[in-house]
Amino acid sequence: MTVVLAAKVCPKAPPGAVGPTNEITGYVLWGVIILFGLGIIIAIGAIIAGRVFSLPHASKVGVISVVVVFACAIAYLVLPGMLNGILGRGCI
Repeated sequence: MTVVLAAKVCPKAPPGAVGPTNEITGYVLWGVIILFGLGIIIAIGAIIAGRVFSLPHASKVGVISVVVVFACAIAYLVLPGMLNGILGRGCI
């Protein structure tokens, strides 16, 4: 009985592409973190402005925005781990 095992094929970046790819990924990750911060600041500003100027809709939107930003931050931390668990190392 002969058993033929297929060689694992793992995707690799071309030579010299790892450095720029890591740099771009770092910029994207920091950009997302900055957007989370801006979202929280704007949401808190909407809540305060809604209270000061008696605009209940602005306050409600601010509270919803805070909840959405926190939900997105949790997804930002959880989803990469889930994808890594599902897809593994990407080898076929």
